[in-house]
Amino acid sequence: MFEARLVSSSTLKKVLDAIKDLLNEASFDCSDTGIQLQAMDSSHVSLVSLSLRSDGFDKYRCDRNLTMGMNLASMTKILKCANNDDIVTIKAQDDADSVTFVFESKKQEKISDYEMKLMNLDQEHLGIPETDFSCIIHMPSGEFARICRDLSQFGESVIISCTKEGVRFSSSGDIGSANIKLAQTNNIDKEEESVSIDLQEPVTLTFACQYLNSFTKATPLSSRVSLSMSANVPLVVEYDIPDLGHIRYYLAPKIEEDEN
Repeated sequence: MFEARLVSSSTLKKVLDAIKDLLNEASFDCSDTGIQLQAMDSSHVSLVSLSLRSDGFDKYRCDRNLTMGMNLASMTKILKCANNDDIVTIKAQDDADSVTFVFESKKQEKISDYEMKLMNLDQEHLGIPETDFSCIIHMPSGEFARICRDLSQFGESVIISCTKEGVRFSSSGDIGSANIKLAQTNNIDKEEESVSIDLQEPVTLTFACQYLNSFTKATPLSSRVSLSMSANVPLVVEYDIPDLGHIRYYLAPKIEEDEN
């Protein structure tokens, strides 16, 4: 038997919003430690890794390891039926071919349940190597979303350049070029607004705007985002989900050889 209960369905809606642009379907791997999801996007350019810890749920039970393959568009339709402050419970039997979502209103005057067929998805788990990154940028997630949105007006790529002075985001295209520089700030009063950089060595890498903009769909989950970069390895964009887990996106840098 698998059962996971969250006090507010809005968290689950935000998690789904953060991944459904990149993934059409995905396997949720449930164990006694929590729920994991790992999948490449349909074009095999980026990887999504989601981890929800069992102790972050209001109630959590998983008797046997269970993999639930879900169509994310169908799951979105079901979650649209829940009010944001409804309590949501996800239930499945050990060898189930369907999963049930139960939504309870706060005062318990309305309880609705929706059953969704599960899919057999053949998704291989990719070993993600541990990397010592050359630079890790911590910044407000809203600021990162704004930068990605603004720069995508100029070109298809964003160059992220990190030095001890700060971090620079730049893009250029037919209409011209754009540069946004952020200096390190030590805003102790409002830590969530600060920009901090752990720098081992300067890094400059180029990434596709389209994917960065998809990653920023996770902004509502967290006030902060971290960007971890090293030469020749994928960028890691991580959002913490308070008290529940995290979502990480991996994106390979563009190789800029064809400019000349």
